[in-house]
Amino acid sequence: MPRRRPGRPRRDDQRPTRELVLAAATALFAERGFDAVSVRDVAAAAGVDVATVAHHTGTKAQLYDACFARVFSAEREAVEAAGDRARAALAAGPADAVRALHDLVDVFVDFLEDRPETTALWLRRWLEPRRHTELDRRYAAPLYAQVEQLLVAASAAGALVEPAPHVTVRSLVWAVHGHVVALAAGAGSEARERREFRVFVHRLLDGLYPPAIP
Repeated sequence: MPRRRPGRPRRDDQRPTRELVLAAATALFAERGFDAVSVRDVAAAAGVDVATVAHHTGTKAQLYDACFARVFSAEREAVEAAGDRARAALAAGPADAVRALHDLVDVFVDFLEDRPETTALWLRRWLEPRRHTELDRRYAAPLYAQVEQLLVAASAAGALVEPAPHVTVRSLVWAVHGHVVALAAGAGSEARERREFRVFVHRLLDGLYPPAIP
């Protein structure tokens, strides 16, 4: 069996190397931000050498981009499926359409509760709103636009009244990110926080889109 090169960390994780690197980098960027993380830090966390990180992801800036692309891919898969179900529900009538929007919000909350590093990664990026703006354009705006278009379609179908879908979507997104931050802070009962936030976000939707009066 070939010997490891001196100084190379031992790798015990059996995930594909690129996934291992991206998972380690995502956690580090989420914790410290872009400037405070080096490629050497990522290599050490992933249990590989610096050359391996560069081989799989390129420069640090490219690695940072790849972390957002990885998060975006998983989020898009979850949100698009729920969005498709909500769009299909438009034909069934207003009550079904609004119910499907509630389901869509639940999917988004589930996603971020299960992946709190996603919230931390985005919050680090948003602390410097004029840097890395291309990440928003590539990995946030497309998902926002899909939900905004869904609300526009629901409004056009008479399922609800939505004069400002752009503001509504971003307000809901920020509310969910704030909820994930509260969970991470660990103040109080996590079960209670999860339960009460679900109640709140569904009350918010009911307030935004009350049942149509016949």
